[in-house]
Amino acid sequence: MPYDLTKRLVVGISSSALFNLDESDHIFRTQGEDKYREHQRENQDKVLGKGVAFPFVRRLLKFNSLRSEDPLVEVVLLSRNDPDTGLRVMNSIEHYGLGITRAVFLQGNSPHIYIQTFDIELFLSANEQDVREATIAGYPAGQILSGDIKDIEEDDELRIAFDFDGVLVDDEAEAIYKETNKLDRFHDHETTMSDITHNPGPLKKFLDRISDIQKIEAELEETDSSYRARLKVSIVTARNAPSHKRVINTMREWGITVNEAFFLGGVEKSKVLSVLKPHIFFDDQLIHLESSAPSLPSVHIPFGIANNRTD
Repeated sequence: MPYDLTKRLVVGISSSALFNLDESDHIFRTQGEDKYREHQRENQDKVLGKGVAFPFVRRLLKFNSLRSEDPLVEVVLLSRNDPDTGLRVMNSIEHYGLGITRAVFLQGNSPHIYIQTFDIELFLSANEQDVREATIAGYPAGQILSGDIKDIEEDDELRIAFDFDGVLVDDEAEAIYKETNKLDRFHDHETTMSDITHNPGPLKKFLDRISDIQKIEAELEETDSSYRARLKVSIVTARNAPSHKRVINTMREWGITVNEAFFLGGVEKSKVLSVLKPHIFFDDQLIHLESSAPSLPSVHIPFGIANNRTD
């Protein structure tokens, strides 16, 4: 019987997001493919260092213990390596015990065409071109930004933080502000529309799956006094009152539980994030990620009016 991926959260991830490939990439760029292939073969049993998305993926896969007979999460490796050079990546996955068994190796080709094949609700890569191609094709994708990320193993929570406009919802409201450059026009629009649910954004389906896991944890807390929920969802947005109402009403309509929400009204997001310490933060504007990316796992969602290119 075919394995049904539609019943679970599926995340597609590139090897560049999961592991630190700086050394390998440098060899490829400066010495060419043959030297790169030689390097990977010689080091195929040398474990790769953890990449920016590693703490997020490790914690996400741990939720499979809640339903081991029918796993809640599937992570699929989508790699530009060929199977030969990709062996080191798979050996590293095995070393860390990540529970990733499905992989696609594409010998330099863009992996986005296989996102639909695996019913992927989130594709993460450090390759900007791959992410943009996926986004243009209408797939939920984010670029992992480089940073020096520490994985504190004894911290068993998974904290996921989202910007709101252009990430969880579309860019309708953001377009009002971008086109008029008037904050009061934005607030007037959102006040008028406060009871109208937003249209879904690129990560809405991913959020739905995350919410499903939250609900399972909530049921466990009710039946098992020793169980403590590990999954925390936060919204960190530049919005402030009165535009907060539509955010809350949209989450209610979608049946989504948000543990924490920060309506910052222009306060630097990194100040909140440095305390919140999410294991991944999604935002559609690079300017909001510049200060967080060096020390916190940050993902750029190149969606909507905020990412329209003029070149």
